[in-house]
Amino acid sequence: MKFGDFSELAKFYVDRPEYSMDVLNCIQAYIMQQTEKTELLIADVGAGTGKLTQNLVGLKNPVHGYAVEPNDAMREEGIKLFESSDLIRWQKGAAEHTGLGDNSVDWVLMGSSFHWTDAPQAMAEFHRILKPGGFFTAIWNPRNIESSPLHMEIEQIVYDEIKTTKRVSSGNKLTSEELSEKMLGTGLFEGMLFIEGNHDEIMTIERYMNIWKSVNDIQVQAGEEGFQRILNKIQAKLENMEEIRVPYRSRSWTVRSKKK
Repeated sequence: MKFGDFSELAKFYVDRPEYSMDVLNCIQAYIMQQTEKTELLIADVGAGTGKLTQNLVGLKNPVHGYAVEPNDAMREEGIKLFESSDLIRWQKGAAEHTGLGDNSVDWVLMGSSFHWTDAPQAMAEFHRILKPGGFFTAIWNPRNIESSPLHMEIEQIVYDEIKTTKRVSSGNKLTSEELSEKMLGTGLFEGMLFIEGNHDEIMTIERYMNIWKSVNDIQVQAGEEGFQRILNKIQAKLENMEEIRVPYRSRSWTVRSKKK
């Protein structure tokens, strides 16, 4: 497995946590107030299996649009998830080349995936597909481990196995300065709205372990045997539990296209 190779992980993505609906509803309300629109056409780029896409169609105000995903296995899982819905059209594409038309959407989002892009190319592509004055949001959903001694202990299991662990991006350590350089550096966008919100999910131990199995960067750094040791130690720590409360912190940055 390589960094960014998600084909073997697609089956576990269904168990990943939702993003904070409070955060997403706040961003949507802000965009609708700024654009004076009552309905937004969206593009979830790097949509994976549709976890963020699911949240978007559940917002307080109606949205519909596109889910764009380059990985075939991930996209196929998303298509199955939305097979009974006509709100989202799935298609193959990437942040740098979405395949969408010029001026086609009001709001572009990337959930836990903007760090994989060539940022200047991606921002130029988003500027192209956005309608005048449209918005782009990059959002991540890291665990809020500092709020829980149990999750601090679980995190230590990972660091004990991989002494020099480097997260590609969990979203926890991203700064507005770093995102400003990437999102505003092309000169095509302006403004920056940062919103974050905490939320908990109660899940079965099986689901929680499947979420770990969906984590690409830890698997790559630990190797097959090392990653299995990590899973075994986490499983042992939870052996007397039927469910677990997992704290998350959705963190988002939103910018507006200068296109007139």
